[in-house]
Amino acid sequence: MHNWFHIIPKNTGLSTYVWIIFCVLPFYFIFRSSALMEILFGIGMILSFFISYRLSFIKKGWPVYIWVSVEMLISIVMTLFFGYVYFALFLAFFIGNIQQKGGFITLYIIHLTTTIASITYGFFLHFDLFFTQLPFIIISLIGVILLPFNMYNRIKREKLEGQLEDANNRISQLMVMEERQRIARDLHDTLGQKLSLIGLKSDLAGKLITSKPEAAKSEINDIHQTARTALKEVREMVSGMRAAKLQEEVSHIRQLLKAADMEFTIETSQEMNDIPLLVENVLSMCLKEAVTNVVKHSQATFCKVAIQQLPNGWQIVVEDNGRGIGQDTASLGGHGLKGMRERLEFVNGSLKVESKAGTEICIRVPNPVQ
Repeated sequence: MHNWFHIIPKNTGLSTYVWIIFCVLPFYFIFRSSALMEILFGIGMILSFFISYRLSFIKKGWPVYIWVSVEMLISIVMTLFFGYVYFALFLAFFIGNIQQKGGFITLYIIHLTTTIASITYGFFLHFDLFFTQLPFIIISLIGVILLPFNMYNRIKREKLEGQLEDANNRISQLMVMEERQRIARDLHDTLGQKLSLIGLKSDLAGKLITSKPEAAKSEINDIHQTARTALKEVREMVSGMRAAKLQEEVSHIRQLLKAADMEFTIETSQEMNDIPLLVENVLSMCLKEAVTNVVKHSQATFCKVAIQQLPNGWQIVVEDNGRGIGQDTASLGGHGLKGMRERLEFVNGSLKVESKAGTEICIRVPNPVQ
């Protein structure tokens, strides 16, 4: 919908009342003439100009240039016959609204040339009239020179600001989506291991409760402690992301593999304390997810975990002798491994999964760029 300010220009540096005066003033110049035909001709020119001006905003494509040409012709006629030069300001405003660079420059040059030529020739026809309004004519001429560029740049700036605002809104939406995904991953990684441990210990306690009551009682105490630890971690995650320590995670996976009644070996480097906090958090979460997958999906009897510092980063290798990930293709693109990949991408890390006699998961994270 085209609003009223398409006729009365908005935000051009001039008051709306000044533009209203420019709309009414041509009638004063027309009624100065005593000839009825000249008055009717002048009124017809004024109405034709504003109709063409309105159509310039409504139409699209090449008809716009036709209506602007009509307006330029009417402006020249009004200048030469009645000494009214101020329609040139309306044209200058409209030309500034044309964002196609070629069309803008062409119309600007033509309009500036015809305006200067008609004013110069008008001085010879109506010298007294033009001389009395010389300061206003000079101001109008300056407006014809500067107003199109002012409008052109303002509209372009508003368009860029609008695009920037849209981009910022999109970024905000993506940040919300990323935060939701992060929370989902953290809940999965944090609770998944603990619930798996609780399930395994519950099964073990059920088997031992008749034959070895004391051992079953010990397992139940472990279940209670694991549940309290899981609750604590959830609370910490809700109040603020807790940075996972790799040494602590190694201790947790020892408990998980032991509870799963699985043989295991864990090899670690001595430099585990020198890992940057963000990298250590990502490695810890990935290690937790990898070992949890071994316990839940692999049906393995042995698991080997190797954590070492490389010259250019850190590496974690988790191997098992289970059925292999190829027989469980859903897990390859499942939430667990997908979450690991997303975390590793954040620190430029990589995840490699091989399935031979079991499954080997290789996690690598490069040294952060200082």
